Amino acid sequence: MRLRALLDTDALGLRLLGGGDELDRTVRGVMTTDLRDPSRYLSGGELVLTGLAWRRDAADSEPFVRLLVAAGVTALAAGEAELGDVPEDLVVACARHRLPLFAVNESVAFATITEHVVRQVSGERAGDLAAVVDRHRRMMTSGPAGGGPDVVLDLLGSDLDLRAWVLSPAGRLVAGPKGAGPALPAELRARLSAEHLAATRTGRRGPHRVAVGTTTYSLFPIGGVGRDPDSGGAPRDVRETLLSDWLLAVEADAGDWPAERLDLLHGVTQLIAVERDRRDAARTVRRRLAQEILELVQAGAAPAEIAARLRVAAPVLLPGLGAAPHWQVVVARVEWEGGEVDSGPVTQALLEEILVDPLSTGPEPSDRIAVAHTGEEAIALVPLPAVSSEHDGSESGIHADALLTAVRGPLSAGLDDDGRLTLGVSAAVHSAEGLRGALEEARHARRVAAARSGRVCAAGHQELASHVLLLPFVPDDVRRAFTARLLDPLRDYDRRHRAELIPTLEAFLECDGSWTRCAARLHLHVNTLRYRVGRIEQLTGRDLSRLEDKLDFFLALRMS
Repeated sequence: MRLRALLDTDALGLRLLGGGDELDRTVRGVMTTDLRDPSRYLSGGELVLTGLAWRRDAADSEPFVRLLVAAGVTALAAGEAELGDVPEDLVVACARHRLPLFAVNESVAFATITEHVVRQVSGERAGDLAAVVDRHRRMMTSGPAGGGPDVVLDLLGSDLDLRAWVLSPAGRLVAGPKGAGPALPAELRARLSAEHLAATRTGRRGPHRVAVGTTTYSLFPIGGVGRDPDSGGAPRDVRETLLSDWLLAVEADAGDWPAERLDLLHGVTQLIAVERDRRDAARTVRRRLAQEILELVQAGAAPAEIAARLRVAAPVLLPGLGAAPHWQVVVARVEWEGGEVDSGPVTQALLEEILVDPLSTGPEPSDRIAVAHTGEEAIALVPLPAVSSEHDGSESGIHADALLTAVRGPLSAGLDDDGRLTLGVSAAVHSAEGLRGALEEARHARRVAAARSGRVCAAGHQELASHVLLLPFVPDDVRRAFTARLLDPLRDYDRRHRAELIPTLEAFLECDGSWTRCAARLHLHVNTLRYRVGRIEQLTGRDLSRLEDKLDFFLALRMS
């Protein structure tokens, strides 16, 4: 706002004492001070309000005004409540330095002027920012991206004094303000993401407000892929996009914001969503590469053919690497009770979000992986830079326990009481010949994870060394004794009663102990399934709710 507008507002009780030619100056803020040197607290453009307590004699006015001018202050307003008329030496000093000077009537509180200036300046800044955001949105929807989320976050900080961050569902920092105070700690990011996911599952509309200590954060959802065009852009089912959509966390309480500011922030989220959708579209090539390689591996193609596809994929996933990478495989599955949601695309989008170097920021690092999905399963090919000869690469790359630690808290809130995520991680392999084994290894690890309790579970290749990978080395007589002890009672019962306990056991383990999915797969009522499982437990003396017994049955079936 301009000084002229302040002078024309009668309720502010301002009287011009000097600087009539400078009334078109812009006011960008307000500060009240009685310090002899307030310059360290000034950033330029302020209207400074003072009660003149800093003034002891006439000689003090000149240095005080000189400091204000050096700091870029727009104008000075002196109160008449303490000394009566504003001293002439202050009027002269302001005239000498061309600093506009106002007298504030003793009946007007400085707080009244402050509130008026803040309200007017914030409104004008919001209008300016809205125009910038609108121009940026039009530019991004019609042409190349205009800088991504960082640009609009910088605008929020510079024009509205709002610190904001774009976070992934697992709490990864996608974008944040530059040089605006301390970074957002990982623990806080994880909590904000968890609170957002939990609130979204309840059906409440954003923004969701979260109090952390003395600070309140407002969480705005950022829509992404998976929208139904026939429903006005709304998701068909929130679970289709819940685990992959970003959120905007703003360090402010939006509960008392005017509608105009809320509309502006919703516009900001739409702008970031455009960039998000653009990035997702760019992943099409990587997804296609992953699908082609996966099909070759599963079809038993020659290693030379797989290696050729990997050579094509490497420069796309790791441009400029200059050496053939090692590879890891991560297999994941998201399961929802009821089965209404197609979990393959959900898991694919989730893997693309969480398989990112935790030390990196921005959306680009997540483009260094290729994720395909087949059925309910998503499979990620993760390239690893080639290591030196004294290392074999076994300690590099993704570790199941670290991955679990990073994502379990936030994603458990999104999965709530009807969803589950299980992950399996392979060891690094050095060639196309090892890729099929890595895929099987990751799948076995995921099944081990699925046998555990919890909404989010992960297992790595190290955990397979004691059973699956050692099965070929178990003596035949030991294998036969082990399987006979567990499975012979069931086979005998099936022969006598045609009860199909063995197929039921296989299906139950393949469905990771999910009653509803297993019953649907076998076309049984859940009560019938419970009766069969109970009969299995009675005949074998085992408990299929225990991890150890599930693993024993799994191994017995594998060895039989």
